[in-house]
Amino acid sequence: MPARLPHTPVAQGTVRFVGATLVDGTGAPPSADAEVEARDGVITYVGPRRPTPVADGDGAARVVDLAGSYLLPGFVDAHVHLAMVPDEPETLRGWFAEESVLEVAAVLRSTLLAGVTTARDLDGLTPGYRNAVARGTTTGPRLHVAVAMLSPTGGHADPVRANGSLPAWATRPGMPPAGIVDTDDDVVRTVRGLLRTGADVIKVCTSGGVGSPNDEPGDVGLPEEHVRLIAELVAQRGGRPITAHALTDAGVRAAVLGGAASIEHGYDLSDATIELMLDRGTVLVPTLSTLMRELDPATASPERLRHRAALQRQGLGSVRRAVAAGVPVALGTDAGVHPHGRNLRELSWLVEVGLSPLEAIRAGTLRGAALLGLDEHLGSVEPGKLADLVVTDVDPLVAIDRLADDGVVRLVVQAGRVLDPLAG
Repeated sequence: MPARLPHTPVAQGTVRFVGATLVDGTGAPPSADAEVEARDGVITYVGPRRPTPVADGDGAARVVDLAGSYLLPGFVDAHVHLAMVPDEPETLRGWFAEESVLEVAAVLRSTLLAGVTTARDLDGLTPGYRNAVARGTTTGPRLHVAVAMLSPTGGHADPVRANGSLPAWATRPGMPPAGIVDTDDDVVRTVRGLLRTGADVIKVCTSGGVGSPNDEPGDVGLPEEHVRLIAELVAQRGGRPITAHALTDAGVRAAVLGGAASIEHGYDLSDATIELMLDRGTVLVPTLSTLMRELDPATASPERLRHRAALQRQGLGSVRRAVAAGVPVALGTDAGVHPHGRNLRELSWLVEVGLSPLEAIRAGTLRGAALLGLDEHLGSVEPGKLADLVVTDVDPLVAIDRLADDGVVRLVVQAGRVLDPLAG
């Protein structure tokens, strides 16, 4: 089954975006005084600014003058948790279901207006949000969803505390039970249930995690044979990519050998595992924004601060070696853990670990679209693709670290629809 393209409402008529410096997402050098024309939400012309107005069948095209600005493709964040809203867990527990839904809708909107026109939610959203965005019921990035992630009992996906209670964040209306799998039968039943629910991707945990109630990052997660079983199951049902939360080298190897298309985090990669990823074409989604998030020294213990600093050094070193070796990298932020609406901060971290600004932009656009199987439609500014665009007054090749600042994203265009982040 081809990757699902969750459509969003499409603008009708013709719009010409003229005068900007174009960074098209392919890795090509920027083009000054460019023009991008979109007709009924699809790009029909990319090239030098044309001197005369171009009319469509209904009359003159609308012209958006972007002189002095920079025009980029809409970004793809391949690792978000949009249902993780910024409030205290006990407050969330007391909300009505409608409050939760509307709060997530606000997060969806802020993510889109930050420049992310497509996102992959890797635990927390039902397909209902994907469908609502596609219908135009709410505004947000077009979505691929994992629905839930899989781990053994007591692993990263298991929210049950030692006394049997559930934390507030694990109480999610409309969501299936946590993906706890210990046997082959568990795997088959759970994966089939996720496919029935409408999952676009299967997320597995082949290591422990940070912040899990019952495990540590170095703990063993799903074994290679369970990842391979999942790969067989999804192949029988039309195909879905598998991605793996993996913090340890052993966890990454189990995922890659089992058939995962991508690795989330990857903070302890050996040279042998990097070679294995290169051989298999496995994509790394390092979520450096979350790795490098600073803890509050007023609330974190000295021991925790030391542990965090050590993990950051190790993680940056691991990703740097993977980048230097040529492992393909896609942008992912772990937004929800990382603040929502600051997704483009990840670009500067990708530059920090060795990508050029042009390569970082490609990682956040065309590479992410390819990972989701949507690069025929998204990820670059080329004729025939959907008109997903981001406009900024900041030169991304000089000050890429500023793209997440307030007010820097001037316009967002999704399938030809122009949204103004500054209008609120």
